[in-house]
Amino acid sequence: MSEYTKEERDIFTTDSDGRIRKQRKNPKFDNNYFKWGLTFFITFVCCILAVYIVFYHDELKGSIGKINKILAPVYVGLIIAYLYSPFLNILEKYIMQPIYRKMKFLTEAAQKGLARATAIIVIIILSIFIIYAAIQVMIKQVFPSILSIVSNLPIYLDNINNWVNKILEDNPTLNSYVSNDLARYSEDITKWVNETVKTLSGNLIKHVSQGFLTFLGKVWHFIIGFIISIYVLWSKEEHVARAKKLIYAFFSRETANAFVEAMRYTHRTCIGFFFGKIVDSIIIGLICYIGCTIMQIPYSILISIIVGVTNIIPFFGPYFGAIPSAILIFAYDPLHPGYAIAFVLYIIVLQQFDGNFLGPRILSTSTGLSGFWIIFSITLFGGLWGLFGMVIGVPVFAVIFAGVRQISRNKLKNKGYPHKTKDYFEVGTIAEDGSVLPIPPIEKKPQKSMIQIIKESRATKTKQKKVKKD
Repeated sequence: MSEYTKEERDIFTTDSDGRIRKQRKNPKFDNNYFKWGLTFFITFVCCILAVYIVFYHDELKGSIGKINKILAPVYVGLIIAYLYSPFLNILEKYIMQPIYRKMKFLTEAAQKGLARATAIIVIIILSIFIIYAAIQVMIKQVFPSILSIVSNLPIYLDNINNWVNKILEDNPTLNSYVSNDLARYSEDITKWVNETVKTLSGNLIKHVSQGFLTFLGKVWHFIIGFIISIYVLWSKEEHVARAKKLIYAFFSRETANAFVEAMRYTHRTCIGFFFGKIVDSIIIGLICYIGCTIMQIPYSILISIIVGVTNIIPFFGPYFGAIPSAILIFAYDPLHPGYAIAFVLYIIVLQQFDGNFLGPRILSTSTGLSGFWIIFSITLFGGLWGLFGMVIGVPVFAVIFAGVRQISRNKLKNKGYPHKTKDYFEVGTIAEDGSVLPIPPIEKKPQKSMIQIIKESRATKTKQKKVKKD
């Protein structure tokens, strides 16, 4: 017979709603020795992990990199499924489900399943069509433009050379300085160019082959990831439900509720930003193409694609796309720089239109960040993760910023202090009752007149003279 009675094995507790809960007490684990042993074991494991991270971080980094390389198609699939999720919801809710609801002979489960399947098939067909259209544009427009630029590169260099010579002919003083510098450093420049050309020509085939293999690997990852995204989209609600179940299983109710709400806010911010930014960039690219075609700017399709793609990067993106495009237009005909100037002015007007009118109306949710924090987030995450960090930096930092703001707001409310930022503009101190006391005025000393200053100076000199006589 067990030494524990039924009453000793049962634990009665009351939850936040006042309901009585009965839990079973396990005598094997309900003792201090087990708790001490578990604490010691966890501490020992943490110490081993810390030592391994400190002294064997290269091996750990290599292992993590290998795992990430293996799971790269899964990451691609999850990203594709996440970006396609808004399209799937729109197709399923507003188009497919109303159609299948009219088929009364189908059960509700069958209607939902057919609506989901049809929406995914439509997404697959549209994706294939978009990829096919992009490849056709690349083959018929972009590649010929790039080949034309490469083949005409000597002509562009001659144009720039003629432009420089014309400037030097019109400015004899500048011509003499440049000629002297070229004569002084011509041998070093020739030597550097020859060594660079030899190095590039020797490694050209190697770099081209490696780049082609890398490209094939990326294409393979995209194909596998696209297939994975279909399975993720088919049961996306089930995946989300399982994640919620795990969160509520391992955390307290208050912590789980806060975490789930934080994830909802993160989803709304990120999906609204990326979805709106993609649509915004497509529209900007089309407007840029129309304007470049009207102004008869060369390589209008290639330049519009560059401007549209770089527009995904907030704030700095339009400049990243406009600078190389303007240089390309200028190199096409440097003796007539009007095309390049007109393009730069057009991009400035287009950016103002996007930033002040188009962008705020397309983006479904505002990041809530000022211009300073946008620049800060792009600089920070761009330095950490490169181009990918510049793309995701703004929504990620917006989520972090909102989390810090909510935590600080809750703490201020618990203390009974004001939680709005505008309340702290003129805060000098906060009283015990939570009321705000303004900044005390600075006490101004009475200013002396010029006559008083002269009198005091004469009196001081008189005293000094007396001291010297004594």
